[in-house]
Parts: sequence; C-alpha cells; structure tokens
Amino acid sequence: MDTSVDRWLTFEGLDNVRDVGGLPVRGGGRTRSGVLLRSAALRAVTATDVTRLVDDFGLRLVLDLRSPRETEADGPSPVARAGVETLELNFIGASREILPEAGDTTDPVLRNYLGYLADHPANVAEGVRRLAAEDAGPTLVHCAAGKDRTGVLVAMVLDAVGVEREAVVEDYVLSATQVEAIFRRRAEVLGEPVPDDIDVHKPRAEVMVAVLDHLDAEYSRVPGGVGADGGAAGWLRANGLSDADLERLREHLVAPS
Repeated sequence: MDTSVDRWLTFEGLDNVRDVGGLPVRGGGRTRSGVLLRSAALRAVTATDVTRLVDDFGLRLVLDLRSPRETEADGPSPVARAGVETLELNFIGASREILPEAGDTTDPVLRNYLGYLADHPANVAEGVRRLAAEDAGPTLVHCAAGKDRTGVLVAMVLDAVGVEREAVVEDYVLSATQVEAIFRRRAEVLGEPVPDDIDVHKPRAEVMVAVLDHLDAEYSRVPGGVGADGGAAGWLRANGLSDADLERLREHLVAPS
C-alpha cells in the first residue's frame, strides 16, 4: 500500500512535512487533505514558510508536543508571532527515567511510546479533543523530529477515525525517509553532530503495530474489537473523550466515498 503519493510538502526551513489526507478508511472513504499536517520542529521556518502555512494552508492551530525544556530553548514559535494559536502538550514524563527491570526485553522505543500515554494521558487526549472541536480548523502537529511523539499522536488520530491499520503504520514509517535530513538541519541550526548510525533513529513498523495491538488488547469494548470498539478510540474514550467527540473527529478528517 503506497500512502505517500502527493502528501509530502517542501518548505525552506521545515522538515518531514506531510498532509495526512488521502489515507484509506475501513468501510470506504479517505482522510481529507488540508485538515492536518505533521512535521518536525518549526525553529528554522522562514517568512515564506509562515506565509504558506498561514495563507495557503489556512493554519489555525499548532500542537507542539515537545518538552518545556525544548520549547524554552527555541523561544516563541514563528507561527505564533503570526497569530496562530500554539498549544504546548508535553508528552515526555517520569517513565523515561525508570530503568527497565532485569529480564525486561520490551523494545525501548515501544516503552517510550507507551510511556507517552501513561505519563501524560491528559495531554494526549487534549490534542485529539482540539482536533475534534466543533470549530476545529487546519492544524499542524509537531515535536522535535516529527517522528516519535508526533508519530504516536497522528497514529492515534488516524486509528480512531478508522484508517486502515496498514495505512496507519505506513504513514508512521514514512518519516524514516526524512531522518537524515532532520539531523542535518539540527546540525546546521543547533550545532549538534549528525549521528554515526542514522538507521537506529528510523521509525520501524513493528513498533507502531505493537502500540496499536496493545491498545486493542487493553481498551476494546468487545473482545478483539478495533476501530470504534477498540484501539485508539478505546483509549481515548477511557481518557475522557465521548462518542460525540470521536464522531466529530471522524467528520472533520474523513471524506465519505
């Protein structure tokens, strides 16, 4: 399944940018274009980039999933100065500091991803709730690289509205093609060295499959349920979103066939 066609967007100072439109939904239909963008951090965006985001895309909200330390280091967002609301929703918490028990073979990336949901469930839920608001407009979600924290939130949203699982996972993995460019941008802007081994930082399909399988197992309304009966929808329902919220989210993001 190729979900990358016509979704990549090129900016002067912004990496790993794509529209989540065009993805197939179980039962028919596809996700709408022009509703939700995902990207790496906005620290290097240019005036031209801001104009494209605000005037062309109609950007109304930014969900910034970075930690307070990261946002403080970068200062005010360029798009915030242009009048776009920015909502800071830190995903990283205490579980990152807890060493795994002896014999624990859980993939460390999977442990981090499940840690986002365990440490800051209110922030995860609030991000989705804002996307489901009656007056929700075009939104961009980002973290530092746009692949891990952003990858989890976008996968939760896509799964909750019924995007086919294979497409959810493939969208997540697409960021692997941008990892080298992301690190080279960080080297230019922050002076950080480019890692010797880029591959270890690339998203892997099996990690997102494990996240979604975990949500199915723990939050299903019915045994083995997916979509509205399990997965991300089940987790979101358990963390304060209503059926009406989830239906509005689907209406915003899904174009019927």
